[in-house]
Amino acid sequence: MLFVRNGRSDDLVVRGARVLDPAEGVDGVCDVRVDGGTIAQLGTNLETNEHRVVDGSGLVLAPGFVDAHVHLRVPGREDEETIATGTAAAAAGGYCAIPAMPYTEPLVDSAAVLGSLVEDAQAQAEIPVGFLAAITRGQDGAELTEMAELADAGAAGFSDDGHPVVAPGLMRRALQYHGITGRRLALHCEEPTLSKGGQIHEGAVSAELGFAGYPSVAESTMVERDLALAAYEGQPLHLLHLSARESVEAVRAAQAKGVAATAEVTPHHLCLTDEAVRTLDPNLKMNPPLRSADDRAALIEGLRDGTIGSIATDHAPHARHEKEVPFEAAPFGVTGLETAFAALYTSLVEPGLVPLETLLERMSAGPAQAYGLERPRIAVGAPANLVLLDTAAEWQVEEGGFRSRSANSWLIGKRLKGQVRLTVAAGRVAFE
Repeated sequence: MLFVRNGRSDDLVVRGARVLDPAEGVDGVCDVRVDGGTIAQLGTNLETNEHRVVDGSGLVLAPGFVDAHVHLRVPGREDEETIATGTAAAAAGGYCAIPAMPYTEPLVDSAAVLGSLVEDAQAQAEIPVGFLAAITRGQDGAELTEMAELADAGAAGFSDDGHPVVAPGLMRRALQYHGITGRRLALHCEEPTLSKGGQIHEGAVSAELGFAGYPSVAESTMVERDLALAAYEGQPLHLLHLSARESVEAVRAAQAKGVAATAEVTPHHLCLTDEAVRTLDPNLKMNPPLRSADDRAALIEGLRDGTIGSIATDHAPHARHEKEVPFEAAPFGVTGLETAFAALYTSLVEPGLVPLETLLERMSAGPAQAYGLERPRIAVGAPANLVLLDTAAEWQVEEGGFRSRSANSWLIGKRLKGQVRLTVAAGRVAFE
């Protein structure tokens, strides 16, 4: 599994921050010293030598975030995002590593396309980035890609994200390949004959607005099928962007039976419901759609109890002209890398719905586990993957403030609390 980046290592001391690493059991005010990109010391009044000193007083120093679901649009749609702009946006959001989805033009379904991306990332990436490859050729669900060859070429995992693998027999074979490749399958769960034509969640809001509905059962039906296949084959899987109460219940039941299933949820599904769609803002159109208050409550509870182990943005950039159309004509997808922590801190931590410790773990160790990556941690000898957070800072999301090449955010104009002050990724200061 290959994650690549451009850059060097740095020497620094973060002085006097609250150091909070839930997975390591670390919570206290101290200094953290980084030598040559590696955490060398934790303590008080650490010597700085010629190290750069960062004042962390009143701030929280946590393990860097990992986003398990990002679209970089490369190759093919560099007008929407590039490796350089996407990884810069990720660094600004506190992320120290991202796996990129293969839904590109051309698709990442061959070793040649994958190899080209790896080469480009070595020159352009601001933080470590890995690349998933497609499960099926052309993501058409008819024939598996050369999964073993792609794994050897460095694929971080396999996904037909944006498209489900509809044929159960093909999905079973893909799961069997995990025993050969050791690469996790990341699955978009959607039964297309149930969701066909759906614009928003099927419910009272869709009925009142006159939009075709996308029912939650279209997701949960496929979640249950894929969990059953994973249980039968004894193989792990990762479920992308859960949105429905029934999906959370299915994952919880499968995990209780020993199925090695991990799942993620997005900030927008944790913060919003389909009531928000009444504005008809195309930046609120995403797949799966925003769902009911009952679904949102189930997602938050699943996040709290660990059924859902990771938060992922599903960062999906779109060009301005693609979203400046009537709601029903707009493409699905929103950006999220630069606003995820603040949106979640504002909507979940401040109201007391989720502890800060849980949020940090689900944005760091949880996503890393989903892809079998070494989790970011604050411990002597560990690579420096750190994020310095100002939980008291308030700021307003402005369209012109994004490092991403696209600004199709559902948060434009909103005031948020919580801001990233510094990101250290693979031992290098990537954002400040």
